[in-house]
Amino acid sequence: MKSFKPNAWVLPQPVLIIGTYNADGTPDAMNAAWGGQWDGKEIFISLGSHATTDNLARCPEFTVAFATADTLVASDYVGMVSARKQSDKIARTGWQHDKATEVNAPVFGCFPMTLECRVKEKLYESPTGCYLIGEIVNILCREDMLAEDGKPDVEKMELITFDPVHHGYITLGKRAGDAFAAGNALK
Repeated sequence: MKSFKPNAWVLPQPVLIIGTYNADGTPDAMNAAWGGQWDGKEIFISLGSHATTDNLARCPEFTVAFATADTLVASDYVGMVSARKQSDKIARTGWQHDKATEVNAPVFGCFPMTLECRVKEKLYESPTGCYLIGEIVNILCREDMLAEDGKPDVEKMELITFDPVHHGYITLGKRAGDAFAAGNALK
């Protein structure tokens, strides 16, 4: 085995698109790869100092969408460009948006699934950012992304993950087995 110095290489890293409203009411979005499930009804996101963090200080409600192969270019763009400097950032993506049903934040229709969230807590808040814990209050899923059982079909979504080792994006693949069942073969 080869050794490497410590790095942000925990895999997979979801490509999360955080949606908020700017002070003037226009939608904003940023790309965040350092986040995940905190518990059954909460998520966490590591945030630097961004227009998004400014927006969350004004209104503690936001959406979290999951980037896909189809949204890759614009999803990467919203991670590269700040709304502090680019006022027409969302217009450049071509993303259509509506107001979320349960929170005061935008929902971008191109994403297969969106979490509607409220800030529950900010940990280690400083001028350089914070760790955000958000309460999930609703989940929206496009109808064309539902499985036969009426629940979201993750395989249909073609979600992408960030490759921090080679700075790329990888499309998540097919089902590999059944959780809480595959291990029965070793009982």
